[in-house]
Amino acid sequence: MIGPELIAIAVFLFTYALIIDERIHRAVAAMLGASVIVFLHIVPWEMIPVYVDLGTIFLLMGMMIIVNTARGSGLFEYIAIKTAKLAKGSPIRVLLLFSVVTAVVSAFLDNVTTVLLLTPMLLYIANVMRITPVPFLIAEIFASNIGGAATLIGDPPNIMIGSAAGLSFNEFLINLGPIMAIDLVVVMGMLFLIYRKDLHVSPDEQEGIEKTFADLNEREAIRDWPLFKKSVIVITLVIAMFFTHDLLGLEPALVALIGASILLFWSRQPPEEIFEKIEWPALFFFGGLFIVVGALVETGMIAALAEFVVSNVHSQGEAMLIIAWFAALASAIVDNIPLTATLIPLIQDMGASMDTYPLWWALSLGACLGGNGTAIGASANVVVIGIAARNEISITFVDFLKVGMLVLFVTVGIGSALLWLRFVVL
Repeated sequence: MIGPELIAIAVFLFTYALIIDERIHRAVAAMLGASVIVFLHIVPWEMIPVYVDLGTIFLLMGMMIIVNTARGSGLFEYIAIKTAKLAKGSPIRVLLLFSVVTAVVSAFLDNVTTVLLLTPMLLYIANVMRITPVPFLIAEIFASNIGGAATLIGDPPNIMIGSAAGLSFNEFLINLGPIMAIDLVVVMGMLFLIYRKDLHVSPDEQEGIEKTFADLNEREAIRDWPLFKKSVIVITLVIAMFFTHDLLGLEPALVALIGASILLFWSRQPPEEIFEKIEWPALFFFGGLFIVVGALVETGMIAALAEFVVSNVHSQGEAMLIIAWFAALASAIVDNIPLTATLIPLIQDMGASMDTYPLWWALSLGACLGGNGTAIGASANVVVIGIAARNEISITFVDFLKVGMLVLFVTVGIGSALLWLRFVVL
């Protein structure tokens, strides 16, 4: 009789194959895999709330409601025109400017929140420039994941690591902030080389684009002034609550839902129209994938693999490199939250034989940057690609993989080298 471990692995591989193939929508593939897992009792029904990260689901839903409600006011077109004017008609400047903004905002807000706010602006700018938005969206994804890795609150794995190891906000900023700044600069250079043909415009075209944006009056882009003001107030309130949610005793998902309910109530927008615009396929994809990956956790396969990887290390430097690269490559395939939860106790156990302080930074580095490897490696990736698909812009799994894995190896390589230099050589 086939054991639950083999069934969990088989369903995971089959689901992943369907996602890569793309002939079946990834949300349907994830739901099919989850259905098989639950039907065969690999994940018991009562354990579904444990593995389905409702915090992520409700955070996504709340921010989607806020963004779709605010979009009707012209808020994002207003910000996009202002930003494009600063770029003076240069697509490359737009890419660099938005990448820096994305990274900085993602360091202090959830990555998903950041991309939900910025993606509509990038699509609008690309449409006005009449160039493909794909380089902008790809850069936004990478910048979001890199920026989120720089601080304690930027990415869920960092929150988990900080809590388990007692690490402060400033420690994250000091140990990972400079690494992420270097990674961001390198990745922007890589994207310029990869997409330079798509971003190239002649001097005459750039002058025409600059004139186009100069002729646009950002104030005229505002279609509903009362809704614009209400949206700005609510978004500002939500951002402030994200910064202080620990002091307030509120989960980020609850903050997003509170903001969504306030804006819907205050604006009197028809909820049917707003709810229709929610990226439901992305939410169902996350839910299904959480269950499929949960089967690997439930059967002990992730724990067994992680223990096998780290069980034979003999030095701090060796452990640091193994943890960083294992976490990075695994996070490109499975959700980094259960992976981080699995590796934390293993690192704590290693404290009996070595100083684990550098190992926490290695885990954070790999878990956060590994998400850049594939189209489903991080929540921000799925959301941006989902919004692109809704706007008839195709970013296939394979196309993303070609650039994403290159970015993964370069950024994790730089980070690993800098951690090695600091904690082993110096």
